Amino acid sequence: MDEGMMTQAERQMGFGAGTGQDRGKGLYYIHTLGCQMNVHDSERIAGVLEANGYRPASQEQAQAADVDLMVLNTCAVRENASKRMYGTIGKWARVKRLNPQAQIAVGGCMAQKDRERITRKAPWVDAVFGTKNIGRLPELLEEARERGRSQVAISDQLETFPSALPAVRASRTSSWVSISVGCNNTCTFCIVPAVRGRERDRPLADVLNEIRACVAGGAKEVTLLGQNVNSYGYSMGDRYAFPKLLRACGQVEGLERVRFTSPHPAAFTDEVIAAMAQTPNVMHQLHMPLQSGSDRILRAMRRSYRKARFLSVLNKVRQAMPDAQITTDIIVGFPGESEEDFQETLDLVRQARFSSAFIFEYSPRPGTPAAAMEQVDKAVVQDRFERLLAVQEAITQEELDAFVGRQVEVMIANQPGRHDGDTHRVTGRERGGLLVHVGVPQGQRQPAIGELVTCTVTGAGKHYLTADPNLQAGEVYALQG
Repeated sequence: MDEGMMTQAERQMGFGAGTGQDRGKGLYYIHTLGCQMNVHDSERIAGVLEANGYRPASQEQAQAADVDLMVLNTCAVRENASKRMYGTIGKWARVKRLNPQAQIAVGGCMAQKDRERITRKAPWVDAVFGTKNIGRLPELLEEARERGRSQVAISDQLETFPSALPAVRASRTSSWVSISVGCNNTCTFCIVPAVRGRERDRPLADVLNEIRACVAGGAKEVTLLGQNVNSYGYSMGDRYAFPKLLRACGQVEGLERVRFTSPHPAAFTDEVIAAMAQTPNVMHQLHMPLQSGSDRILRAMRRSYRKARFLSVLNKVRQAMPDAQITTDIIVGFPGESEEDFQETLDLVRQARFSSAFIFEYSPRPGTPAAAMEQVDKAVVQDRFERLLAVQEAITQEELDAFVGRQVEVMIANQPGRHDGDTHRVTGRERGGLLVHVGVPQGQRQPAIGELVTCTVTGAGKHYLTADPNLQAGEVYALQG
């Protein structure tokens, strides 16, 4: 799943609400590694903790290590995930030495995978909980305090959907909504099925009820989450459930934008494309993992499509939605990849013209079939990574440059954005998901978070657009509603 479109606020929870006056059961801080599914899990972790009397630490308290509970929600998809996990809990061990009453918990995919290794290698960790055991975290912390040793809860079977747990949303106006958990695919490079289990789908009515609750709470945008989001309903015997859900989202009053991630090319049907194109609040944004442009490598990866199928889907999407912004994931240096295979990937990338691509050097994950295959030399992998990145970055910039002079609709997310303090801009995303820094013309009202602004794009940076409209020159700045 796509990690590249998350903000720092979405990765870290516990910042902003703590006052230092009411610590409750203790002040907590959550650090999240990984994809949107992990970020949403962290919202559930925060909800469970606050329902049990914990309070979020402020940014100042977290930076000063004035916290009582540190939670690391981990990822297991790539090799550096393990290094990042142990590096983080190693730093937290120093905090605990200064404050022995502080507790450390590790959850998520690495906890599910390496439960025994974590407690052996980092005995100062108080609680280790799996992807299916978020609700047990407060209980584990109490038991660790009483017994003076690490407590572990890892279930291999899903008993209740995480959506049944309370949540503290990272954003007031944009919400993640999980529609399924787990994965039925057997990609040889991927550890997800081992740590998330087989795919389970939520009932459509349950999903819609959560979406309506999010909107009632102030959300104007939802992102539907699943490991293979467009195969939603297959486990319930309804292969049309996902397009039905998209169309049903179009009937939710007050819901301005709907996105979803990540779909699988093999399950991207004509019905899904039609639902996207015909439902006004479903955004024309698509993150479609390619992984490789070589059919030989796709077979070795056990990906259930070939490049002709992939390109066919992209062509159909663009015929139905010419403005679609399509991004992808690509792995370079997969075991056995030859220069010819890599050239096929380069050719497909030039043909597909992705808006952007998240390119990863293959790293073996213990327990996956690909880890036992013959590996490509690291220097070769690095060279291919740099060559592919250069091609994609040039395409990305060309696509961004083409926006200059166009009008875009931006939903404001930050006020101001991270780089906007000196320019007095506000930041949001246009309908295709591109980041836009918007300058407010003199005499015009500054939009609030969640408001929609139609504006003229005046510049293109690296991976973002700027809109500093000159109203006297006929450029547009208009608040909607």
